[in-house]
Amino acid sequence: MTKRQKEILASIIQLYADSAEPVSSRELANIFELSSATIRSEMAVLEENDYIFQPHVSSGRVPTDKGYRYFVNNLAAYNPAKSNKSVQSIAKRVDSLKDRTDGAIKIAAETLSDLTGNMAFATLSDSVYFHGMGQLFSQPEFIDQVNALQAARFLDAIQQWLTSAKIDTLQVYIGAENPVVRSSGLTMMVNRFTSPYSDYSYIGIVGPTRQSYDKVINLVEGTTEALEQVFQE
Repeated sequence: MTKRQKEILASIIQLYADSAEPVSSRELANIFELSSATIRSEMAVLEENDYIFQPHVSSGRVPTDKGYRYFVNNLAAYNPAKSNKSVQSIAKRVDSLKDRTDGAIKIAAETLSDLTGNMAFATLSDSVYFHGMGQLFSQPEFIDQVNALQAARFLDAIQQWLTSAKIDTLQVYIGAENPVVRSSGLTMMVNRFTSPYSDYSYIGIVGPTRQSYDKVINLVEGTTEALEQVFQE
């Protein structure tokens, strides 16, 4: 993939995350100060290689799961400092409840959900706390009944999966990669945090595959650090 194609793919992912609307060649031409014909040529290569696709005739393009995976592996900027104010907000709220273990974990999930617009979850021993289910189902992807049903099946199965999962570092599962419900149309990010109450405690989010991946990953990492800081005190 050329440098320009990488930049175009990254822009499509970000623009689609913000608007939930297919991204047109004209929109990208304005951003890159190139002709629409040049942009269409580059988009054709990305589409041929299955990084983007056209959901409807005469519409713009949206990323595929493969496009998102390429972005996560090669293009996203992982640096919690980029989300410094949001991470500080999480740390402050978690620290305010450091004398209440369950309260600190719940407020971490609630804040993470509020900041990302996703459903967030956190584990404490064998219990799983969820926050933001309404936010999840308010996303435009889940107006479609089939997508909503897939998401509901995922939520039915995630608690059991989390109680037996063995994850040591941040994992990002995109679409069909999801170990809970295959072809779910969802993205799940889950990270382990160290606590004295369980060998495997987790914090994470569930949302549509349409995500600002670098932003959300930074916030999940920042929340993990805030929880670990509280439990080390």
